[in-house]
Amino acid sequence: MLKPQTPKLPPLARRPAVFRLLIIALLAEIAYAILNISTMPVYLKEHRGFGEFLVSVVVTTFLLSEAVFKGPMGQLADKYGCRRFMIIGPSMTLCTAIFTIILPSGHKIGNLEPIALILMRVFDGLGAAMLWPSAFAEMGAAVPEKERQQAMSLLNMCYLLGIALAMPIGGIAEDTMHSLGYRSWQSAGLYLAAVLFGCVVIASTFLIPKTEVHDQAVHSEPDGFHIKQLIQSFRAIPTYILLAVVTFAGVGFPLVIIKTFALEEFRLSPTQFGALVFPAAIAMAALSGPVSKWGAKLGKYNAVHLGLGLCACGLSFICLGAFFHPFHAAWALALGGVPLGIGFLMAIPAWMTSVTDLDPRRKATNLGAIMTAQGLGAIIGAPLGGLMYEKLVPVGEKLGFGETFGHYSPFFGCAICVSLGWLLSLQALREPKRSPEVEPGSPSNEVETSQKSREAEDPANSAPNR
Repeated sequence: MLKPQTPKLPPLARRPAVFRLLIIALLAEIAYAILNISTMPVYLKEHRGFGEFLVSVVVTTFLLSEAVFKGPMGQLADKYGCRRFMIIGPSMTLCTAIFTIILPSGHKIGNLEPIALILMRVFDGLGAAMLWPSAFAEMGAAVPEKERQQAMSLLNMCYLLGIALAMPIGGIAEDTMHSLGYRSWQSAGLYLAAVLFGCVVIASTFLIPKTEVHDQAVHSEPDGFHIKQLIQSFRAIPTYILLAVVTFAGVGFPLVIIKTFALEEFRLSPTQFGALVFPAAIAMAALSGPVSKWGAKLGKYNAVHLGLGLCACGLSFICLGAFFHPFHAAWALALGGVPLGIGFLMAIPAWMTSVTDLDPRRKATNLGAIMTAQGLGAIIGAPLGGLMYEKLVPVGEKLGFGETFGHYSPFFGCAICVSLGWLLSLQALREPKRSPEVEPGSPSNEVETSQKSREAEDPANSAPNR
């Protein structure tokens, strides 16, 4: 008997549900990156007159808030619906961008100025924490399980591409307002971010359909957010949590200083720095499809191994600029970014796919826990990177490398942490051994053991979570 043929599905990115989520994710990340990475450090230093330490405090507050709230927001999104959180989160950050623009200077309100800016960055982080676990969970629900890794790769590509595009877009906006004679040209990114967040809110409201899929999946879980359940997620996937903290501590090292580094070391303007980043953004977009398919063929664990290894190689190449003058150039920074970008395009989707496969009923909760760990890692790395950038200049001069050594030191920290993450992934993330009792799609032995331990401690929740 002939089996009925299933209709051939269009390419993943062309499916309406997936395409809508990709557009929303891209616009949202461009807006967040313009606000907190491209604009905020320059705006606070040049327009508000803040010192480097206070700038790092304000920027790190956003990272801390996002990390703290991602776990709770992921679980609450499981209960109340991801679409609702994808609307509320960007709406909140739209308001903070506007309030940042209209906030009086310290000459008028004194010490209330930095306090108000810090509080607004707390709400920025809360908005981001509401958006991203919900977006990843929506994507996981929009595609079949066999295509989930490729879908996560596309969503992750939008996340990384948004960061890359934010640099040239924010730089062009700043230089344009500066050339037109605006005294507050540093606030151009705030206006642009507000417009983009408005587009995200509108798109999430009208393009994401109302659905009860996630609500049905979690009716069996207790009402509301309980810190105990977040802790259970941490205990169930300890290897993933440790890997997230170590790797993203590395990401945090150059996060705050990357634009300042390029402007000071290579004497670039904001637009020129954006032009340096833009080819990497195009390359990431072009390679996202092939890299995701390659990673799917390798398997999710092998994709994490290879991806993190490529990242470590790219960062090591960038660090050569501290010791060898021919590599102390913008082209070396851009070239080292090629394996770095490819590696993250391969590793992060495979990582997220493995997390969503751990427990289908707790996808957003587990993703929130992982993203919380990632944020905590970035919080550790970001202030250390800024401190190293400023304080290790004398060390480089004593060693005969000049101040360049101190300015490159955050990249040393990044390379070390990512390399440690790669070694940890080789040791801990492996394909589970199959047995008659283990189905092909089951999680690793470590996760199964952790889940059994969790069920033993909380028998009331064991049956629904299977």
